[in-house]
Amino acid sequence: MKFQDYYETLGVARTATAEELKLAFRKLARIHHPDVAQDKVAGEVKFKQINEAYEVLGDPAKRKRYDELGQDWQHPGGAAPHSSAGPNRQNWSGGASPGPDVEFSGTGFSDFFESFFAGGQDGFGSRHSADPRGFAREEAFSHPGQDVEADLLVTLDEALNGATRKVSLRRPGMNGEAERTNTYQVKIPAGVREGKRIRLTGQGGSGYGGAAAGDLYLRVRLALHPDFTVHEADLHCDLDLAPWEAVLGTKARIPTLDGRVSLSVPPGTEADSRLRLRALGLRQDDGTRGDIYVTMKIRTPHPVSAQEQALWTQLAELSPFNPRNEP
Repeated sequence: MKFQDYYETLGVARTATAEELKLAFRKLARIHHPDVAQDKVAGEVKFKQINEAYEVLGDPAKRKRYDELGQDWQHPGGAAPHSSAGPNRQNWSGGASPGPDVEFSGTGFSDFFESFFAGGQDGFGSRHSADPRGFAREEAFSHPGQDVEADLLVTLDEALNGATRKVSLRRPGMNGEAERTNTYQVKIPAGVREGKRIRLTGQGGSGYGGAAAGDLYLRVRLALHPDFTVHEADLHCDLDLAPWEAVLGTKARIPTLDGRVSLSVPPGTEADSRLRLRALGLRQDDGTRGDIYVTMKIRTPHPVSAQEQALWTQLAELSPFNPRNEP
């Protein structure tokens, strides 16, 4: 399992602030997003690496954990995952010592991330599921196979329109059997949400004593987007405005999952006010789409030239508006 240098992936110093991390992610994601990258295959790989890096460094708790791990995480004295098997490296042994693992590819996450930072677990990335070989023969002559689970990185475009993903699962040889790899064409349904589990029946661990095999679950993790945050089926983004644009009004081109659209910003727009683009979000349970909410952010020019300073001073003298004098 290779150590992932997330700071190097984002091209930032280890002392980078949260805002610097966010800007670095957005800059790189806009270049390598599969929708815009010139090389779609290479862009998809790079986009997933950028996503994974910001998933960790953009979360204060995960970043603290990552910084504590350091480059020596696998050496004596270094930190280690809670178990030798993360969600993408499932441990199938029933004993106390580590046993053979299963490994995934095509999920969009590295083994390093899965072992330490995958969400919804015990904080270390390991998942715990019953193993039939952990039962004594007199207690259970037969027992269903264990379920196997991993995270599946899904872009917002895939969540909106649906997609098919090739996922491979390497299974260790057991009882003298040869190692084998199974490849699945996993259908990602249109409208899938964060945390949704896609089930492949009977593709988990083998049953014991003739019992049925377990299931394979792929839990959806929505990829971070350079422009949008997701709330249910709605998408949220910010729009930077110059002060004169907020006063006079303007037209802006807003990114959506269907391409850019024009948004009319009315005169007198207040900071942090929101405008809505209807039915351009993700799919809801009834098949209709959510909305995009655009929050107005007024940016003050800095620095300003002497001529600009004089004009702003003249404007201040001409305008009767002074918010501090309002009742």
